[in-house]
Amino acid sequence: MDFMTDSLVDGRRFRLLNIMDDYNRESLAVEADTSLPAARVIRVLERLVEFRGAPQSIRVDNGPEFISERLHGWCEYRGIRLQFIQPGKPVQNAFIERKNGSIRKELLDAYLFYSLYDVRLKAEEWRLDYNHERPHESLGNVPPVEYQTPISLEN
Repeated sequence: MDFMTDSLVDGRRFRLLNIMDDYNRESLAVEADTSLPAARVIRVLERLVEFRGAPQSIRVDNGPEFISERLHGWCEYRGIRLQFIQPGKPVQNAFIERKNGSIRKELLDAYLFYSLYDVRLKAEEWRLDYNHERPHESLGNVPPVEYQTPISLEN
């Protein structure tokens, strides 16, 4: 998980919460709003757990939303380990940083946003394209939703 920040045309700032699956690089969520406190992060995670199941761990930086007692309690309750990267070492969360770069270039820098609705609509369109249409070289040139673990025919 990681956050990004940008602005609407009128100067109001907004944030994006990006959540991805490191295994297949699938973009699980791009949540946009003017404020995304820990309670909102947990609400997004609850929605993902409901549909995908709980992950074993979640890798995050040391931002205030991620170090909150509320998020720690939720993770503990769910049996999820929070993995904190070392401060100033974004390379330790390289997959989400790479995704952030793509979102910056292909979404945030490519459009003018007039409302949060506009941000949310374009972010979801981007996320669906990223997951379903875009081949990823690291996944054998298939989109994330098509990536499967190779099945061994040996016993």
